Amino acid sequence: MAEKLIEVKHLKKIFNEGKPNEVRAIDDVSFDIYRGETLGLVGESGCGKSTTGRTIIRLYNATSGQVLYEGKDVHKVKKHKELKELNQKMQMIFQDPYASLNPRMKVSDIIAEGIDIHGLAKSKKERMDRVYHLLETVGLNKEHANRYPHEFSGGQRQRIGIARALAVKPEFIIADEPISALDVSIQAQVVNLLKKLQKENGLTYLFIAHDLSMVKYISDRIGVMYFGKLVELAPSDDLYKNPLHPYTKSLLSAIPLPDPDYERHRKRIRYNPSVHQYSDSDKLAMREVAPGHFVYCSEKEFEQYKKAYKN
Repeated sequence: MAEKLIEVKHLKKIFNEGKPNEVRAIDDVSFDIYRGETLGLVGESGCGKSTTGRTIIRLYNATSGQVLYEGKDVHKVKKHKELKELNQKMQMIFQDPYASLNPRMKVSDIIAEGIDIHGLAKSKKERMDRVYHLLETVGLNKEHANRYPHEFSGGQRQRIGIARALAVKPEFIIADEPISALDVSIQAQVVNLLKKLQKENGLTYLFIAHDLSMVKYISDRIGVMYFGKLVELAPSDDLYKNPLHPYTKSLLSAIPLPDPDYERHRKRIRYNPSVHQYSDSDKLAMREVAPGHFVYCSEKEFEQYKKAYKN
């Protein structure tokens, strides 16, 4: 049985709590991430998927709930040494390759910052050797070490961001929409690089994106978020073949296909939350409709989904 690396339990993140402009960015979300897998997290802009990633890695403090990393509650770690160890194990690749790199620092110092903080190099030579190796690992070369971020293209900057994340030899990487700011041709290169690095280094990924076709390509399982809730979670192929939640069906209907005839007649499925017709007595929960396939639903919907899945 696969080993759980991360357990997210009833996680909530509320901004401006108790105020008129309160935002429930994450509203009672639970899921596990297994060692060595890629879990994709998808949904429209503002659904809470990036906030989920940032709360897992403790860039945001959780309002309530737990994030367990190898059984240890991330948000209860107080000692500097333990926090430092945790930070080394978990790293993040940010969405915007233009904003996430310090424009005043050379690439060598950007990549080596984590190496310096965690004392992973015993000499200047070892430090630079590691920087050169990391640059080559992500498809750049030694000469790039002495340049500044503005001298690179978007795809190259994202590769630098990946090298920075790899520098401290992490086990788990959160990739927060790492390809959304890149050209389509570069997106495939970056995703293929991430897959290659995962295989070589035994990495575990949380891959956050809104491009469903790319998420399917890289992910073992996919979670679908809507307004702070996780509404469906299933193995990648299963989610695409048997989408059950109306919102998942709506998202999948928006994926363009390279077929002019199909595109000409394609109909978008629009999601209307009122379709559920929930009453106050309905108990909503993530329920397992099929092995590994969970849907956020009422007991009545659960029976309907089970019948729909079999058919």
